[in-house]
Parts: sequence; structure tokens; C-alpha cells
Amino acid sequence: MTEPASTVLTAPAFALGEVSPQYEATIARARDESWATRLFDRDTTLWTGDPRIGAAIAERLGWLDAPTHFAERIASLEAFGDAIVEEGFTTAVVCGMGGSSLAPDVLRRTFGSQDGYLELRVLDSTDPAFVAATFDDLDPLRTLVIVATKSGTTTEPNAFLADAWARLERALDEVGHHAYENPGGFVVAITDPERSLEAIPHHDEFRSVFLNPPDIGGRYAALTYVGLIPASLIGLDLDALLASALAMLGACREPDPEMNPGVSLGIALGTLARAGRDKLTFLSDAEIASFGAWAEQLIAESTGKGGIGIVPVDGEPAGDVGGYGADRAFVRLSLAGADGGGQDALADALQAAGHPVIRIELADPIDLGAEFVRWEVATAIAGAVLGIDPFDQPNVEEAKHRTRALLERAEHGDAAATPQAPLATGDGLALYGDAALRLTTPDGGVTEELARHLARRRPTAYLALQAFITPTRGSDEALERIRRSLRDRTGRATTAGYGPRFLHSTGQLHKGGPPTGLFLQLTSDHPADREIPGWPYSFGRLIDAQAAGDFAAIEARDLPILRIHLGGDVDAGLAALERALAAALDTTSEG
Repeated sequence: MTEPASTVLTAPAFALGEVSPQYEATIARARDESWATRLFDRDTTLWTGDPRIGAAIAERLGWLDAPTHFAERIASLEAFGDAIVEEGFTTAVVCGMGGSSLAPDVLRRTFGSQDGYLELRVLDSTDPAFVAATFDDLDPLRTLVIVATKSGTTTEPNAFLADAWARLERALDEVGHHAYENPGGFVVAITDPERSLEAIPHHDEFRSVFLNPPDIGGRYAALTYVGLIPASLIGLDLDALLASALAMLGACREPDPEMNPGVSLGIALGTLARAGRDKLTFLSDAEIASFGAWAEQLIAESTGKGGIGIVPVDGEPAGDVGGYGADRAFVRLSLAGADGGGQDALADALQAAGHPVIRIELADPIDLGAEFVRWEVATAIAGAVLGIDPFDQPNVEEAKHRTRALLERAEHGDAAATPQAPLATGDGLALYGDAALRLTTPDGGVTEELARHLARRRPTAYLALQAFITPTRGSDEALERIRRSLRDRTGRATTAGYGPRFLHSTGQLHKGGPPTGLFLQLTSDHPADREIPGWPYSFGRLIDAQAAGDFAAIEARDLPILRIHLGGDVDAGLAALERALAAALDTTSEG
């Protein structure tokens, strides 16, 4: 078991440069208006004077109680994990999206599995090859399926459940006799009570159901059953994790905002964004780097609305100081005793060049429990600085509605995957433009069309890669190379996410946040598609519809988006895209 560590409970180290006066002014305001006290008193006027909005916010503040609430349940959580091990299960698969999958993924990537406990996998992509890679090498009768969905109606977890249920039925038929007579003995659910639970197929047959407090939103649910059930299955020391979280929760009650580790961070994030430093870039040690993806979804979905917000930049390869624009702010997230890989020197150089730098050091990886709390508090406070409701997601449903409409059309014989003719084809690639590109005269081939798209970037743009393709190590590496090239040649911040998972994290920011995104959507063929048992369409058709729905939602907001179809060989398509982008960047102006 992991030993508890002494959590660093002080405020981060801030070097905010030219934004320091605004930060100090907001600190003074927060002190005069008792922001920390009002947060823990659930005073919704911290965010809004509208009673209707305030009532909705009041129903989303249960995360402030989560560490205390679940610390009282440690014994039963650990007993559940031990019982699953004793029954002979060897693997658990979390089927979820957004906050329901990212917190378990942080714990999996950071801590691995303790000896004798389960391997943990996270399934959060409808790409048929990824579903196959997650499930097909596992023994269904030794695999625990965890369906994690707050609403109970989320399409992706229910599709994964349909796939797993059918595989379990076949496996049980083959063995003829088993202690569990139906697939429900291999499935647990993490959801909300009543309607949410009732919406999940077969819910009354599951071996266990874990009901979260309904006043906790999905992205604020890391320290609920969402994170703690998977943590119990990998043998993580829940006492240490929640002790860390409770210590931070106590520290965040500090009335003086300057001394408060969460409130001070939130004021810095919000103030930096208001001053134009809205590209919040994480420089994280490798041992805790997965935390960035969780923070990305928390910040993006919470603050990206009403045309404003913070653009979190996670996983961007490090570059030279001169390659970063004046819209950046940096978080140096380090682990005591770790080899920073030159990131401390980079942070020092960035600070010397005038970029704002925030430094946070963890004493031990178990202190991620504290960081979950710190960043939840900080994000809520950043919402107060920005004047937005950090607990709603008004634009998330838009792409979902468009996806459902496309699937319904497909059921009636209208495939409608890409209704337009491509702008250009070549080297295995096909490019499809938004209305603005389609209504102007194409300049030529693939390179020219990429250049024409990139030339539409705004002075403070971020370049977003939306990859509706199979997540693999090879695609990860190719996306990193593409991001480095785009950043170095344009001076713009870059983000990357696999679809449809990013729709449940940064998707809200893309459509509701600052209208500065320039989007490159990547799609592919599905040489080995996979049916969703009992559903009228396959995983391949689902992910294609999700890509098309998001494309249409972004296009409808007059934001620049270009689809690059990679064909059937994704690795070859990514290599061709790298070459074409390099050539396109040669033809576009710098900056």
C-alpha cells in the first residue's frame, strides 16, 4: 500500500509579471467579500444574482462534502475491492466518458496496480478498433465491467455495456455452468439515484450499484465512487488519498484568499484569462503528467462559455521560449525528487521572458487527492472572477443532438457521413471544408487547402486537433509531432483530443468559449467495424456520426474547421498529414 504523505497545503508560488496588479486587486476584493467563506457556505451569489441560476448552482455543490462523505466509507470500499480480488477477477474495465473516465485514468497511470490487485483499463472511445483492443484479449468471466454514467443515458457507456453484455452471454453459454447465471454478476454501475439508475439497461441485474450524491457534477466527481471504486480495485491506499484531500479541503477554508491554496489559484487563473493570458499550459513531471488531462476537462468545461473562458493546454511538447505567444500562462506541476526533464529550467526561462508562471510541488503522488480538491476549488473561484456559472455546460448537448439526428437519418437509409465533395484529395488524404471554405474557390491540392485553412487563424488562436481515430501509441506520437510543428511555426497554442472523449471535456470550450479556436478534425475508415448488439448501428457508424455532429456544431458557430480524412491506414494517413502540414506551413506567414 502507498504510505500517506505530508501534503503541501500552502498557496502556489506565483510569478504573474505584468498581471500582478490585477491579481492583487482581485485578492483584495475576494478578501473584502469573503469569497472562501461564501464558497463553503454555499452562497450562490458568489457567481450570480439570478435566483434561478443560483438554485441550479446550489444543486451542484456537493463536491465540497465529497472527501468527508467518502472518508466514512473507506472500509466498505476497500472490502469491495478485496472481495473482487478474492473471487478471481483479474481486470476491471471502466466504461465512462469525461469526468467518469479521466479520474480513474489518472489513478491508473500514476499508481498502476498493487501486487495481487486488478489491472485497470479505461474505455472512453467509440472507435471500433479501440473497443476491440480494450475488450477482446480479456477473459469475460474474469473481467469486472464498471458502467460509469451520471445521467444513466450517456450513449457511449450504454453502447459499451451492450457490447460487454453480449460477450458475457456467449461466454456463459460456452461454460454451461457458472456461479453467476447471467452477465449482471460481472457488472457494477456508478451513477445517480432513481431516474439515472433506471435508465441503464439491465440495472436490476447488476452485482452492485454505487449511487453518488446527485448534487455532484461529473467533472467534480473524482473523489466520489467514480474515482474510489477503481482505486479500490487497483489496491490504492484510500486512507492516504482521502487524508490528502481532507487536508486540502481544510486549507481551502482559510479566509485570507492570499494564503488559501485553492482560492488564490482560482483568482490567478481567472485574472490571467481576463488579462488575455487565457492559454493555461501545463508543464508536468512525467510521474504525474496524467493529472493534466483531468484538469483540462474540469477547467475547459467549467469556464468555456459565453464567449469567454480558460483554454487549458495539456500534453503539448516543450519548446523554445521564443515559440510561446503573449497569450500564455504556465503551471509547473512537479513532484519532489523527480527528474523534471528540463522543465524547471524552461519555467525559469519563461518567467524571465515575462510569461506568468505558477509553481505547485507535490510531496508524493498520493497528494493528487489534494490536487483534485485544490483545482475544483480553483475552478469554482475562477468562475467567480470571470462572471460565469462554472457548473453548467450549455453547449455540450448541441453536438449530441446533431449526432442523434444523423443516426436517425442513417436508420432510414441516408448514410450522410460526408455530404459534400472533398475540397482536395491526395496522398491518401481527403479534405472537407466548412461553409466558408466551400463557398470560396479552392487553391489547389491538399497542401494548398491546408494552408488556406491555417491562414484563417486569429492573432490569439489556439489550434485544436480533434482526432476521431483509434488511440494508439503511434497516433499519440504523431499528434505530438504535429502539435510541435504547428506551435513552432505559428506561435499558437495547440490542443489535441481523441473523439468522442473530448466532447465530454473540451467540447464545451470549443463551442462556448473564446471564439479563437481553429479546428482540424481527423477521421478514418473502419476496416474492421464492430456492431453494437441490439442497436441499429455499429460503433463505426456511431463515431462517424459523432464527428459529423461536432463538425456541424462548430461550423454553425462560424468557427473555422477542416476535416482531414486519413483513409483506412491511420498511421500512413498521419504521416501524410505531417508532410502536407509541413509544406502548408511553408506557404503561410509566421505569427
